[in-house]
Amino acid sequence: MEVGATLSEGKTKVVYAHPGDSSLAILFHKDGITAGDGARRAVIAGKGALAGRTTANVFALLNAAGVATHFVAAPAPEYTVVRRCTMIPLEVVMRRLATGSYLKRNPGVPEGTRFDPPLVEFFLKDDARHDPQIGERAIVEQGVARSAEVQTMIGEGRRVFAVLEQAWAAQDVALVDLKIEFGRDAPGTLLVADVIDNDSWRIWPGGDKGRMLDKQVYRNAQQVDGDVLDDIRRRYAIVAELTDRFTH
Repeated sequence: MEVGATLSEGKTKVVYAHPGDSSLAILFHKDGITAGDGARRAVIAGKGALAGRTTANVFALLNAAGVATHFVAAPAPEYTVVRRCTMIPLEVVMRRLATGSYLKRNPGVPEGTRFDPPLVEFFLKDDARHDPQIGERAIVEQGVARSAEVQTMIGEGRRVFAVLEQAWAAQDVALVDLKIEFGRDAPGTLLVADVIDNDSWRIWPGGDKGRMLDKQVYRNAQQVDGDVLDDIRRRYAIVAELTDRFTH
């Protein structure tokens, strides 16, 4: 696919200018997988295409549900055309069940504790500081986002979670938690942006943590070899196939 100049590059994607429309950008989904703020890295052949396919399925579902997103089209599995945004350096995490890092920060909470509505937490995107948690007041005081934008991110984040939770529940898969990001388009409207793929959530078929299909499998691996990477790719392929059903 023809692309314009490189605008930015991260661990798992490259953002290019659109060659024919300055209001758009093109995301290229890379085959890399990382954990521990990039301390663990590997390449899984075909992961980029699977991640792009999942992202396109998720954003198509959100667009159909009336959620404001940056997604425009997916001309190829590894490429996504999006509205060009200025990203807000926050990860917005919605938690339905207490697990993972939440338990480490809140050791008195039993694993599996249910949050209703989903708990919303913010983390400042800063690898050097290990993406520290940040409160609503500090977000505003540090100029990361305005107070009204914070409330929009909370409301829209829960709305996104509800749409995806319902879609997964229809296939007997529990959406345990979800990480999303927001950007501002040229007029300043907040849009759900970046990617939502198998690195963005915890999903447990039948609600069974032992059957997880998401990136946590890679994080949990004591040693990473070819067999482990093949197993992770298999799970990512299953997820891409399952999300194909979101809009069909």
